[in-house]
Formats: sequence, structure tokens, C-alpha cells
Amino acid sequence: MADERDSGFVKEIRKQSADFPGWYTDVVRKAQLADYSPVRGCMVIRPYGYSLWENIRDPLDGLIKETGHENWYFPALIPLSFLMKEAEHVEGFQPEFAMVTRGGGKELEEPLVLRPTSETMIASVLRDYIQSYRDLPVLTNQWNNVFRWELRTRLFLRTLEFLWQEGHTFHETAAEAEEEVVRMLEQYRRIAEEWCAVPVLAGRKSDTEKFAGAQYSMSIEGMMVDGKALQMGTSHYFGDNFTRAYDLTFTGRTNERQYPYSTSWGVSTRMVGAVVMAHGDDSGLQLPPRIAPVQVIIIPIFRSDSERVQIDTALQQVLTDLEDIRVKVDWRDERPGFKFNEWELKGVPLRIEIGPRDLAKGEVTVVRRLNRAKQNVPLGDLGVTVPAMLEEIQAALFTRAREFREAHTVRLDSLEALVKFFDTSIGFVVTPWCGRTEDERTVKDRTTATTRVILGASGPAAQPCAICGRPASVEVAWGKAY
Repeated sequence: MADERDSGFVKEIRKQSADFPGWYTDVVRKAQLADYSPVRGCMVIRPYGYSLWENIRDPLDGLIKETGHENWYFPALIPLSFLMKEAEHVEGFQPEFAMVTRGGGKELEEPLVLRPTSETMIASVLRDYIQSYRDLPVLTNQWNNVFRWELRTRLFLRTLEFLWQEGHTFHETAAEAEEEVVRMLEQYRRIAEEWCAVPVLAGRKSDTEKFAGAQYSMSIEGMMVDGKALQMGTSHYFGDNFTRAYDLTFTGRTNERQYPYSTSWGVSTRMVGAVVMAHGDDSGLQLPPRIAPVQVIIIPIFRSDSERVQIDTALQQVLTDLEDIRVKVDWRDERPGFKFNEWELKGVPLRIEIGPRDLAKGEVTVVRRLNRAKQNVPLGDLGVTVPAMLEEIQAALFTRAREFREAHTVRLDSLEALVKFFDTSIGFVVTPWCGRTEDERTVKDRTTATTRVILGASGPAAQPCAICGRPASVEVAWGKAY
């Protein structure tokens, strides 16, 4: 790969079955979603990849605003003292940040941190805006970039700089804040399943896996086609942990000063990586129609200028009929086979082939990326047939991914069975669990798998924990994860 990385060109895509991480990187780069940048661990998101992100971002922004939140913007530079106050308050805080120590040609009096997240800045600023219970709730969201000093990076999945939204809310009561945590996790489930066609497990994280500083965390977890889990979104309940740390108070209904209860939740460009890994195959991407930058690619097939004019004329009505669809016509001077392969690589859901013979019959050939099935469709029916096909493909991708997850999820009741599964198989293991951190450590040491989400109560009270045999209190999903 060294020569390909240096040249910026991927000649061939490695096979999923032989090298899944290599396949993923090859597809992301060759499909022109993103590429390496001159800065280690940072990526350049190319127009096709950015358009894919926009098609996830924009509907999510709508869902966030529907629930009463407003978009803010806070500075990317945070005084170091803000984060140190967090470190003193939050057990387990790990500084993963980069600092600016010089500006204007001289040393800064206080270093500034490139934001790893914005809890500290927002809590500090909102002290001026939250004075009374009448000022609550405050429901903020921002779309921004953040910086995490990761040691091992991978395009979209884990980079030093990435794009995301981060919501931060402040409430009068704990009950209101906890309702917010669940409400926003549901919006994430919807964007993952209804737009990205990735079925997810939604639930609470274990105390070991929760965000440092949270009283508890919740997440959505998708299964990729290599059987590993990907955490696609998180929602955290902080209680009054952060507001106490930053002395953010309000006058309550009894005229006493109180700390508001806060939440935080976020989804990042990691969602693009999830789409690649949940639906792609050895030929490249398979994009759900609702988020595909190009939903329909039209390939004109002609040999002469007169045939080109004939096709171009016919396409004017087709483009009018498909005006609500994201359509692109590929007139490039390349062989049809080359174009077919390239747009398959880019995961376009539908391909329309049109040539003089098709026009003579008053029809076109429509090919589905999902299964390469071909169908002859009358020109006059495209305005109805194409939208229906796109909805069918959207549903089929979700169904296929859900069936894959179901086929690779097992229920087991012993540690030895769990270890054997992860030695020989891929997927999720659901077990009864007592909730002990020691059990998580045992499983991780023997399999590298971790708890993904707690699915609920374990059922009969006498049911033993699969790991240690103590009485179980919950059922939990275990998996190897990115």
C-alpha cells in the first residue's frame, strides 16, 4: 500500500474475506469518499463523501430541531484551565487534546486547547444565561469539528479531527434530563435505521463503558459485515456532575440556588464509516437511497453524434419526470463497462442504461446495485417506477442487514461457550449478567470482546450470570468492536 498511499491512487480493492480493514480503506479512498491528508491522522473528505455526510447530517438536524433544540456555535479554542477543572472533578478523565501555546509571535499566558468536546466551554458560558428555573430547559446543539489525539487512526472511524454534532442540555429536574437522554437516543436510532438502513441495538452502557463524568451513558450499536460492533451514537446523563464542577446554578422555585441537571449526546462522521461497513461488498459501496449523493446514474450508450443527440433529447423528459430524484447523467468519453464498474464502486442504487435500441422500443434498462437485477421500464413509467424502486432498495438493505445481525447473534449461558463462540465465529453474544466489572475484565482478557449495551432485565430471578454464576440482573450484548 505504500506506493498507493504516496500516489493517492488505489489500483485494486482487497477482498473483504481476506483483509476487511484493507478492503474498508481501499473502498473509502477509491470511491472518493475521503483520503489521507498531509497531517498525520487527519483526513480530507472529498465532495462525494461530504455529500454523503450532508445527507445524514441534514435529516438529523431536522430531527434535532423538531425536538425543540436550537443550533449554537461555541469557540474551538478552550482555556486549558477549563479542562483541568474537569480533570479534577471527573474520575477517569483522559486528556486527548492538542494545545496552542503560541499566538501572534509570542507565548500565550494560558495555553488554549483545541476542543475535544464542549462541555467545559458551554457550562462556563451558560452561567451568564441561566439564572432562574424560568430560563430552563436550555436545549443546545452545535455542528462542529473536534480534535482527539488518537494514536491509531482510520478514515471516518477514528481520526485526530472529525465532524460531528454535540448536543448539551440543561434541565430543572433529573426526570426531565433523563427523558432527554432517551429522546435523543431515539432520534439516533431513527437516523441509523430509517436513513442509513443499519439496524441497531439501543440501550444503556455498563459503568465500565460509560463516558467519564456521566452518571450513565446510552448508545446505539450496529453490526458491521465482519461481525464487529460499531458504536454509532451516544447519549449521556450527567446529573449535576458538570454543573457543580463549573458552579452553574439557578434560583429554583423555592428561591434556593440549585444545580441544573445536564445531558450530552453526539453523532459523528463515523456514521459514514458505518454505512460503508454495514452494506459494502467486494465491488465497493452499496448506499441506501435516502442518503446516496447520486440515487440514479444514467449511462447513455451511443456510437455517433446523431445517436447522442437522439438520446439527449429523450432524456430531457426523463430528467423532468425524475426532478425529485438525485440523478446524474454520465456523458464522459469512457467505455460503458468502465462507467458501470465505477458507479457500482460508488454504490449508486440504480443505473439506467439507454441507447438507440432502447429508444426504438420506448424503454430503458434499469439495473439495481443491490443484486444487479435488470428490468426493462417504459420511458413514460420512470417517474413512478424509479421512486418505488428506490424505496424497495432502502427497505431491502435494512432487511438484509437485520437478517445478517440476527443470523450472527446467539444466546449463551456460560463463559466457556462465550469464549468458544468468539474463537470461531463473528457477531454478538447475549447472556444473562450480574453487572460485575470483574466479569467484563474476564471476558475482555479471554476474547477481546466487551459489553456493548444492556438489553434489559434478565428474566427469572434465579437465572445465573453466564460469566460468574451469581444471580443475574440484566441481559447484555457482548461483541468485538471498533
